[in-house]
Amino acid sequence: MNLNKVVAHYFSDIEHLTIDKFGNGLIHGTYVVSKEKKPAFILQQINTDVFKSPDAIASNLEYLSDYLLANHQEVFFPVAQKTLSGLHYAIEDNTYFRLTPFVSGTHSVDACSTVEEAYEAAFQFGKFSSSFNQFDTTLLKPTIPDFHNLEFRWKQFLDALQFGNKERIVFASAEVALIQQNYSIVETYLKIIQSSDFIQRVTHHDTKINNVLFDQSNKGVCVIDLDTVMSGYFISDLGDMYRTYLASASEEVTDFDSIQARAPFYTAIVEGYLESMRDQMTEIEIENLSYAGEFMIYMQALRFLTDFLNNDTYYGIKYELNNYNRAKNQLVLLEQYRIVSQ
Repeated sequence: MNLNKVVAHYFSDIEHLTIDKFGNGLIHGTYVVSKEKKPAFILQQINTDVFKSPDAIASNLEYLSDYLLANHQEVFFPVAQKTLSGLHYAIEDNTYFRLTPFVSGTHSVDACSTVEEAYEAAFQFGKFSSSFNQFDTTLLKPTIPDFHNLEFRWKQFLDALQFGNKERIVFASAEVALIQQNYSIVETYLKIIQSSDFIQRVTHHDTKINNVLFDQSNKGVCVIDLDTVMSGYFISDLGDMYRTYLASASEEVTDFDSIQARAPFYTAIVEGYLESMRDQMTEIEIENLSYAGEFMIYMQALRFLTDFLNNDTYYGIKYELNNYNRAKNQLVLLEQYRIVSQ
């Protein structure tokens, strides 16, 4: 792929621009575009195997950007730059690209290592949702349909038990039983989606710590990677923070005894998130702050195990039992999480 051709969709003169690989993202190909050796833009190749409707992403971000310009100009929102022809993305060789400003003086981190980082990230994601308090979420299109729909994920699991690899189903019988024994988490979710006490909000849906930019003092600046922004419930954002910030080890770790949920990080996440969101949440939502972690950790275990039973058709693997071990890892984390969230 000739990235100079891509950049030419945005600039009539590209002579003084350089393009280099940037970061270690797993979904999009990401590059930094520098002008006179200074980073100026981030260029991303949109993974249309995951995000099948780039137009939905562009539509959502335009609605959200317009809303902030009219209501909260103080909120920093890194919007994609339009091409010279006025499009929200460039198309080259049937591949979609977008260009966003490089936020100078900031950095990201790949793992949450301090309670201060946990607090700052949670505050930023809470601030993000709270900034759209009066926004009409029916305007947003699903960029990944059923992404955090636990009812849908449960049905996928049942299908895997019926049609999946029989040898693997037997091999993973203990983990299958644990998933089934925790079905009450699905039941609670089914009640939530039927309840008027749980509000559909502008939700990021991918609240890993590396989707927050920090300044040189390690204060949060803004959230990034907005492709997954859709209408959703707070349990998606808060739950993903619990899942990814609390764990003492990543989901790839197979030394299961080393997996702990760090209680101080739990407190920091709650405090940071509620700093912005408390006044906008219902009493019932506040009562279910801890459920958010069960919801997300369980759903991720469910998805890893389902993929293992289906012969690893979704998640990339590095060895044969990778998805199986990821599921075990998350089931251990679920039990550890219950200890710190009580």
